[in-house]
Amino acid sequence: MSALVVADPGPFTTVQDLGRRGYAHLGVTQSGAADRGSAATANRLVGNHSRAAVLEVTVGGLRAVAEGTLTVAVTGARCPVTVAGTPVGHASTVVVPDGALIEVGTAVSGLRAYLAVRGGIEVPPVLGSRSTDTLSGIGPDVVAAGARLPIGTDTVGWPSETMAFGDIGSDDDEVVVLRSVRGPRDDALLDPAAPTIGDWLVDHRSDRVGVRLERDPDRRDPPLELRPGRDEVPSEGVALGSVQVPPSGQPVLFLADHPVTGGYPVVAVLTADSTDRAAQLVPGQRVRLRT
Repeated sequence: MSALVVADPGPFTTVQDLGRRGYAHLGVTQSGAADRGSAATANRLVGNHSRAAVLEVTVGGLRAVAEGTLTVAVTGARCPVTVAGTPVGHASTVVVPDGALIEVGTAVSGLRAYLAVRGGIEVPPVLGSRSTDTLSGIGPDVVAAGARLPIGTDTVGWPSETMAFGDIGSDDDEVVVLRSVRGPRDDALLDPAAPTIGDWLVDHRSDRVGVRLERDPDRRDPPLELRPGRDEVPSEGVALGSVQVPPSGQPVLFLADHPVTGGYPVVAVLTADSTDRAAQLVPGQRVRLRT
């Protein structure tokens, strides 16, 4: 069986697919690729089912050797990619010879790159998914040096396209605009319009659970203020893309590994496209929320 043998996983690489649905009542979140659009594009470029597992490479730095001839594509964050030392295109289909080294360099734009291999990464599924859930620890281990990742047969035929010109997994805008709809607890805010006033900065503590936002200390954009007695709510379900406001007034944008319930008000929910964009935000990046 063909495989990828990992020489260096970089700072943080996990196996991800579309996640595990139907277990929220057991406290298990969906998880899966943080930028679902980029993962789907990578799978499409190699002719995989959309559910096939890929590698989510955070920041870059992945080095892996092909066992057998492989067909791959890298999407999402803009990272320099080489095969046997030769640069190859972003969001394009590439054939990798047996024994060749695939290198995904440090991201120059965006945060998470997606490496799809024709046939899919075939690690054992847990609760119907091959996704690593970093919050609960469910799923395969975080990818480590020396790991041998078998390649499966989860394909739908040869890809109809070999380049994705519309891939927007990374964001070069000076201010990234995220769109949302009203949340179930938007009335908990003293000023419901406050989240859309001014800009936010991405906090360095952000991860696959959520993107933490903070106000720029050099600006005078107002903090978020909750109505008296509304800083906590009875524990209730939260969705992917939820914008939750803790008592600090610094919102959190929930990503793939978010908890299934929360006790702080959800004042907005990001659209699907904006949730993908949020997954590519890097610390210090400027964000603007819009409804």
